[in-house]
Amino acid sequence: MAASSGLWSCEDPSRWATVLALHGEVLRARAGSQGRLETLDLWYREELPAAIGGGRAEKHVTRDELERLLAWKLARGRFRPRLQQLVASNPPELVVQCSAAAFHLLPDVLAAVTELCALRGVGPATASAVLAARAPEAAAFRSDEAVAAVPSLSALQYTLQHYQLYLGQVQERAVALNRGSLCSFPASVSGPWTPHLVETALWTWAVGQKLCPGVLPDLGPGTANVGDTRPAKRRRTQTN
Repeated sequence: MAASSGLWSCEDPSRWATVLALHGEVLRARAGSQGRLETLDLWYREELPAAIGGGRAEKHVTRDELERLLAWKLARGRFRPRLQQLVASNPPELVVQCSAAAFHLLPDVLAAVTELCALRGVGPATASAVLAARAPEAAAFRSDEAVAAVPSLSALQYTLQHYQLYLGQVQERAVALNRGSLCSFPASVSGPWTPHLVETALWTWAVGQKLCPGVLPDLGPGTANVGDTRPAKRRRTQTN
């Protein structure tokens, strides 16, 4: 049985690497028997970045890709069917235009998020998922699980200002993990820690604690309880 301690309070890069390496196993537990989330996750992490960075003269996402990305986001977290209808109502050419403009604004992640939020059904969370697919070294998806894991973020808010606070924390943690030990990086993933991978590890830990705690490592003494990092209140908005 894994210890009931929070990953955020652990400063050992090797244990973060161990948790990250368990992402596939936890993902399967979250996906259940249908396995749709596994297919969507593989697409989001491998096929979508390759499509964006491939032969497109101007980097962008299509409306079909945005709809599929939203399906991944909703399968991974809380299902909100109204968002699917809103995203599908965007003209295809507008999605291309806004996403291309947002990618041009990188590495200014906040400006890029603002640009993407011009699309219907797209808030800071969905926008951050688009940007993390294009620039994982700069952006991190704003998942509820990852936000809840950061003690200094006291409540879930779907605003640009709150995303800025979250992103700053995740970027700092990526720097700290890289400084701690590059040798602790899991063999299944090449390269340094990025904000995108920090979010993936936090999601893996949070969902694993709920669905398959027995597979998670013992983080040892001196780490905060997972329950202590959960927000006291949740604020809902139309899009996220």
